[in-house]
Amino acid sequence: MKTIPLGATDISVSQLCLGSMTWGTQTSEAGGHAQIDAALDAGINFIDTAEAYPVNPMNKENAGKTEAIIGTWLAARGRRDAVVIATKCAGAGNYIRDGEAISSKTIREAVEGSLKRMQTDYIDLYQLHWPNRGSYMFRQNWTYDPSGQDKSATIAHMEDVLGALKALVAEGKIRHFGLSNESAWGTAQWLKVAERMDAPRVETMQNEYSLLCRLYDTDMAELSHNEQVTLLAFSPLAAGFLTGKYQGGAVPDASRMSINAGMGGRMSDRVLGVTQAYLDIAAKHGLHPVHMALAWCCQRPFPVSPIFGATDMEQLQIILDGKDLVLDAEIMTELDAAHRANPMPY
Repeated sequence: MKTIPLGATDISVSQLCLGSMTWGTQTSEAGGHAQIDAALDAGINFIDTAEAYPVNPMNKENAGKTEAIIGTWLAARGRRDAVVIATKCAGAGNYIRDGEAISSKTIREAVEGSLKRMQTDYIDLYQLHWPNRGSYMFRQNWTYDPSGQDKSATIAHMEDVLGALKALVAEGKIRHFGLSNESAWGTAQWLKVAERMDAPRVETMQNEYSLLCRLYDTDMAELSHNEQVTLLAFSPLAAGFLTGKYQGGAVPDASRMSINAGMGGRMSDRVLGVTQAYLDIAAKHGLHPVHMALAWCCQRPFPVSPIFGATDMEQLQIILDGKDLVLDAEIMTELDAAHRANPMPY
């Protein structure tokens, strides 16, 4: 399994990252433990989670169950040094702290809660799940309007949070800092303020990215390259569309679509047709579409670690079977041509 630097840190992680957001709802505790064991055996040492997980459904009653599953794995295996763990603090409108926005106060509360649930003394990468000021992620790009933002309030918020993060790093409770669902402007401000305060810099950005969702390809890609900010690409299989399992209108039992028919706004009148264009390329070259989609992410011209998820061991094994695939130039060209002909299907 190829490894890459985590941002500008001295931590090396497997290029593929094990996602955990179904652990505690669609995936049992035993299933989550088995996935970590299998991932480590395959050379994958990077796990992503969040205090708000699991999803499907995502609610106050379930929040924290995923981190607790990681905690019982750590308690049972005693292999803390074998894994790099990333988790996230929920932002404004969350159901964990009754909608309270991210601040120095909530950061500390959230970190302490995550440490307790995961039964560990430190978090390798601590991320803000979404910005207080809002985001254009999750299909909000279609109507995005930043005109109500207050720049001075945004910068003051960053100073407050970075002060707390600096203290938590000094205490050894977190090692590094990352963002999620952020923009190029927002990330640049975080980097600028952190440098001025000698506070933890942004090392990673967890945004949606796949063959079907390529908003990251321009300004954010440039920032990633120049500032050594690694993209942790969530939904690299486009919430399962790129597996082909939803083609023809199929809705497999226990799939995400069986729980969330709109697929977080991804279920458009174009998505199945556009998906087919990529499935056809995989079939033409004798590739599993899952392997092709993940390999494509890994070969982008900026640092990327795709976060994949599996609800069961069968799905996980399919992913592991293709973990070392490298696509040739012909396939990469065909994928770019398919994108140009079928942009932004949702």
